[in-house]
Amino acid sequence: MINRFILNEVSYFGPGAREVLPQEISRLGLQKAFVTTDKDLIKFGVADKVLQVLKKANIPFTVFSEIKPNPTVSNVKAGVKAFAESGADFILAIGGGSSIDTSKAIGIITNNPEFSDVVSLEGVAPTKKKSVPIIALPTTAGTAAEVTINYVITDEENEKKMVCVDPNDIPAIAIVDAELMYTLPKSLTASTGLDALTHAIEGLITKGAWEMSDMFEIKAIEMIARYLETAVSEPNNAEARNGMAVAQYIAGMAFSNVGLGVVHGMAHPLGAIFDIPHGIANALLLPIIMEYNAPAALKKYVEIAKAMNVYSIGMTDEDAAQAAIKAVKDLSIKTGIPQRLRELGIKECDLPKLAASAIKDVCTPGNPRDVTEEIILDLYKKAF
Repeated sequence: MINRFILNEVSYFGPGAREVLPQEISRLGLQKAFVTTDKDLIKFGVADKVLQVLKKANIPFTVFSEIKPNPTVSNVKAGVKAFAESGADFILAIGGGSSIDTSKAIGIITNNPEFSDVVSLEGVAPTKKKSVPIIALPTTAGTAAEVTINYVITDEENEKKMVCVDPNDIPAIAIVDAELMYTLPKSLTASTGLDALTHAIEGLITKGAWEMSDMFEIKAIEMIARYLETAVSEPNNAEARNGMAVAQYIAGMAFSNVGLGVVHGMAHPLGAIFDIPHGIANALLLPIIMEYNAPAALKKYVEIAKAMNVYSIGMTDEDAAQAAIKAVKDLSIKTGIPQRLRELGIKECDLPKLAASAIKDVCTPGNPRDVTEEIILDLYKKAF
């Protein structure tokens, strides 16, 4: 069996890491930045922390801030047009998965215009050219979009999230600067952190997992268990913020290469149809689906229990699995994640539509235990 592992070329870590921007822009021979971000990051001064670095180095830029929390096809098309008009030669993505995912789609379409309809990028698109160079600075510790070959765009016309997988979209440079995360609200710190935990756990047990990916995912689980609660309760705790920033990146290195499972398969329709934040959807579903998957991944669940520091000598594999599931649920509750779909405005009559969409999601086949539409519907009902 042949396994593939793709990573970006250069990454920087640590509070203040954004200061390396000028030297990296110069090294790559780039001239003008097309800055993608969202209005909240501008409003709260987060984007300005990066823009000030550009200004001091006299690097010209244009700002594009028309990005939604769940970016859409129309979002991307507007971005492609704005990039073409800007005269920029690279994209500087400041934000969470939404900004970076939008940037990936803009960069890919700019250099592969035959995919300008956006929807043809779904799945594994046969693009021929690398994206416009992207430098990604995440402002959340969750999606790891700065190191993955995946991006997600909502097809609003068909009410579905398109998962796009393309080695040509990976950012040229990732700058993981925890200082950009200090003002993240507690609710977003929690939901993005549990998104990262979902990536790590699903990446560990997915059908495509192997020794190299396991190594990364176990470390990510250990770090998230250690740092997330503190990052939520103490937003300016530099150690916890940096720990989460690194942990989510580590999880992304692996899941990007081996895939995910039905937690993501079920979370995507919640975002596409009802605009539920992705991290909240994942966090709510994760313990329920871990319970379902346990028989197919018991040995891996023992590793999860050890990484989360809830394993005791003498435990059976089944006991360890239950301890791991409980630890995940407890972390979700402690960090304030809603525990029922009904709390998010979902109605019971919505569940069949969600199940019909989830069974078709590109992440679902990676689940370690086989599912059907009926099984997924039952899982939604348990979460309701």
